[in-house]
Amino acid sequence: MSKVVTFGEIMLRLSTERHLRFSQAKAFGASYGGGEFNVAVSLANYGVTAEFITRLPENEIGGCAVKEMRKMNVESKNIIYGGERLGIYFLETGAGTRGSNVVYDRAHSSMATIEKGMIDWEKVLEGASWFHWSGITAAISESAAEACLEAIKVAHKLGLTISCDLNYRSKLWQYGKTPSEVMPELLQYSTVILGDIDTAYFMLGEAKVNPNYQDEKSLPVLYTKLFELCPNLKTVATTLRYSVSASHQRIGGILFDGKTIYTAAVKEVTPVIDRVGSGDAFMGGLIYGLLEYSNNQRALDFAVAACCLKHTIAGDYNLVTLKEVENMLDGDSAGLVSR
Repeated sequence: MSKVVTFGEIMLRLSTERHLRFSQAKAFGASYGGGEFNVAVSLANYGVTAEFITRLPENEIGGCAVKEMRKMNVESKNIIYGGERLGIYFLETGAGTRGSNVVYDRAHSSMATIEKGMIDWEKVLEGASWFHWSGITAAISESAAEACLEAIKVAHKLGLTISCDLNYRSKLWQYGKTPSEVMPELLQYSTVILGDIDTAYFMLGEAKVNPNYQDEKSLPVLYTKLFELCPNLKTVATTLRYSVSASHQRIGGILFDGKTIYTAAVKEVTPVIDRVGSGDAFMGGLIYGLLEYSNNQRALDFAVAACCLKHTIAGDYNLVTLKEVENMLDGDSAGLVSR
């Protein structure tokens, strides 16, 4: 069985209830989440062995995060401890024409102060077949980016498939370096990249482009440029999101393997319960699809179905089973009661 290792930060999520604004909230719902951990949860739900690597404070809150990992059947045996605090993010969930809002409180967190050399990556990646990281880890601090590069180089040396979700978060790049100064070296080892074409060009320091995802003839040229800039790249995918409102999303996807463009039909998702984590659900679905299916179209369709289902679930995680995703993939989206 394949084993996937993901690396990043798990945070305490504090959400307003009933779509209240921050200024109205008298209490916050507490849960946990974080891009790379969310991917691990999805994979564990599909029956894949998934391990999450992070750095946690050695206190009760760090201990609660470990319990959350175990609850989600994600391996945690190689996490390290140190630093003073767990990162936090506050979420104000939008509705209708009002979008959601996120406020980060993760400066100087245990993960933000991680340094290269703290993790024995040779040991951690032994027996793994896939390593996943995201642009969020590279964004939170220079030392976190260096630790991520260290992990990527070891994964590359060991011959693992390496995936990256670009996950550009403008609020996070605050330590004095731009994505184009950091991301190119990290991305040169990736074999699978998920992200918008314009975001990828931006992070790689290329001239701005405005891709038309409806024009399948122009897309191979734009995607091929990424293959030239990232010599180990084999697959690139893009989540297509058309936001009608905070409560109504239209979700599709595109995959390019260097030769062929694959597209997934756009699906209507309404009402939206929680959009946060839906990109991670797509990533988790894509990894599973590429691991389990020899058919790129099926892999992409699986990722889109997983993403759509996540919008119906509160919290960061995509708490759906493999059967539920496959049922939707095969046309069952009526939401009937299972009796």
